[in-house]
Amino acid sequence: MGDAAWPFDAGWPRECPVGMMMVAMHGARITLRLLADLAMFASALLRPPRALAAENLFLRKQLAMYRERGVKPRRTDVATRASLVLLSRWFDWRAALVNVSPRTFLRWHRQGFRLFWRWKSRPGRPPIPGELRTLIRRMANENPSWGQERIANELLLNLGICISPRTVGKYMPKRPPGSPRGDQRWATFLRNHAEAIVACDFCVVVTATFQLLYVFVVMEHASRRVLHFNVTRHPTAQWTLQQLREAITSDHSYRFLIHDRDSIFSKELDRSIRKLGLRALKTPYRSPRANAICERFIGTLRREALDWVIPFGERHLRTLLKSWVAHYNGARPHMSRGPGVPHPPAGVPLSLQSTRHVIPKGFQVASRSVLGGIHHEYRLLAHAA
Repeated sequence: MGDAAWPFDAGWPRECPVGMMMVAMHGARITLRLLADLAMFASALLRPPRALAAENLFLRKQLAMYRERGVKPRRTDVATRASLVLLSRWFDWRAALVNVSPRTFLRWHRQGFRLFWRWKSRPGRPPIPGELRTLIRRMANENPSWGQERIANELLLNLGICISPRTVGKYMPKRPPGSPRGDQRWATFLRNHAEAIVACDFCVVVTATFQLLYVFVVMEHASRRVLHFNVTRHPTAQWTLQQLREAITSDHSYRFLIHDRDSIFSKELDRSIRKLGLRALKTPYRSPRANAICERFIGTLRREALDWVIPFGERHLRTLLKSWVAHYNGARPHMSRGPGVPHPPAGVPLSLQSTRHVIPKGFQVASRSVLGGIHHEYRLLAHAA
């Protein structure tokens, strides 16, 4: 009967009824085991070969773990865990798992699924074309004072390429410490303004010979367009009134003129303004925000033009302002316009391209320098045949 010992070998005689009963019970137990093994074998014959091969490899992996632990105890490596998890898909693994608890095996499966899902759903957007990345770096290098919003607006209005400012900032070159910052933090313009309001103000410019020049500007609130500018060494109320007459045409639709309480804007000047069909609105004392549109323009004028050049005299300053004001009115994007241009030329803004982030075929990006290369204007031009 194999390795099992007979009861009478332990001292029981063969003729004893108790011994015979023990022999019968032992034989019945062996028979039941053989029948169970035969049933398992028959069920294995009915199972798919793929499931049997998977279960066989599953058990061999666990046997290898036993042997490894017999040599040097260690934790199961990631490769073995992954193999067991993958093999468990082809058969009922709960009956064949003996090395670890089902809870541990399920934890392995969840870890594998997290790794799979992380690989499948890789974060981030696909990179934009290399040609557009090169153009962004070129625009950032040619215009040190431009930020990501300014470049995005330039691409949208003049090139018809819609791209997020954050995407532009991702591909802008990093500037070393001490260089002009790359992102101009434009303050939000006043949202509520009237079509019938114009504003005026003065700013002071120092020449190379330390002479003081006064720049007078007149602009309208609705479009942010500069209506008029001029330069003088000795501003007076009469000179200021003459500039207003040149800026405000006879067929205008404006009703109010905003200015501060400088002594130049005298009572006689305000009375003369009424003859032009305007009513003067003086801002409160020490309240530049009351004339925020004009104050913002003067700040932009300094940051984008006057801070980069040193005028030699009145004529030189007037020439610089003429070039920059033309760029400001006809090409520079303004966030308050949605973005838009105060006085856009024909064809601006350009219609959006059919494919985002792609320069249309048959066209190239051409640039025109402003103020000797401090700023640039970009346009799409067709390739020469």
